[in-house]
Amino acid sequence: MIAKILRSDMNLKGFAEAAGHGVIAGEAGSRGTTLNEKVPAPAVALRLVMVTLGFHDFDEYDRLLDSAERRGNEVFLMVLLGGEAGLRLGEIVALEWGDVDFAARRLTIQRSDWLGHVTVPKGGRTRRLPMTLRLTAALKASRHLRSARVFCLSDGTAITRDRVIKAIRGAQRAAGLQQSGVHILRHTFCSHLAMKGAPARAIQEVAGHADLTTTQRYMHLSPAATEDAIRLLDDRLPARRLATARGDILETGLPQPVSV
Repeated sequence: MIAKILRSDMNLKGFAEAAGHGVIAGEAGSRGTTLNEKVPAPAVALRLVMVTLGFHDFDEYDRLLDSAERRGNEVFLMVLLGGEAGLRLGEIVALEWGDVDFAARRLTIQRSDWLGHVTVPKGGRTRRLPMTLRLTAALKASRHLRSARVFCLSDGTAITRDRVIKAIRGAQRAAGLQQSGVHILRHTFCSHLAMKGAPARAIQEVAGHADLTTTQRYMHLSPAATEDAIRLLDDRLPARRLATARGDILETGLPQPVSV
């Protein structure tokens, strides 16, 4: 019995090794055959899972802005660029004053920084988007002549990605937020737009998504927004059809039973 188990073990090991090379050894003296020819793979049904991306709700975002503002204009502006313009980490680092049109209140996102190397944004596409009043004011308050870059050190040297990460995470910790990181601000930007009723195509355009499928991941609502949506149905009902606080039955318009 022990010998039989050992032989079985060896056969399984040999099968695994051969499968790794795409070949299953045949009987002694026969040629090897490809795995697909000898052992067809069973069909497996894959279940698609809708991924819900984390984001800061409106109250959390306000707390984050308060925390960031206390830490200085630089941190405040970094948070706004992520949370109110949807910039990625590399796009924040590489942003230049020439990309900012104060008169038209528009940003042009046409470059990204990857470990000190300037490249095109993800997807290879330039995008232009309007700025919020708050972001416009923060950019004006941060203007300088030290460098073409919006963010730089006192000597004009460009900042690193690590500086942005530490600054934003520090503000998130100080605000008592459980979720942290730079990219969650981009999720927050897209989610807030969806919660405010912005069309998916508009969100796709300002976020720079190459595929609308990516945008659809953000078309979810918080429980509070869902509650508000249902209350809209209540607002449409005439007062006489609303239940009273005592739990009266709603009028339905159905014939009432007649007493005999």
